[in-house]
Amino acid sequence: MKSVNRRDFLRMAGTSIIGITLGGTALRANAQELLKKDDPTAKALNYTPKSTVDGSVCGNCMYIQGEEGKTERPCAIFPGKLINVNGWCSAWVKRPG
Repeated sequence: MKSVNRRDFLRMAGTSIIGITLGGTALRANAQELLKKDDPTAKALNYTPKSTVDGSVCGNCMYIQGEEGKTERPCAIFPGKLINVNGWCSAWVKRPG
């Protein structure tokens, strides 16, 4: 196995960080379609556009992305889709802070 020197490692790490950052931005920019309840992933995670769980909505979940104040925002769990901030799914985790 070839050893990697520090300079090559730092170059690879920097390139990876830039790629991850730009990739995340591209996912948020391309999220256009509103998630439907009959989507296979939505069904698997029991997604509903109106939460029935007190205090648990997509708007206060750690996976929500995009601009605060909008009613439909991207979610890391459903790439390429917009979700309702008042919705809920079984992947919900309270946003820290």
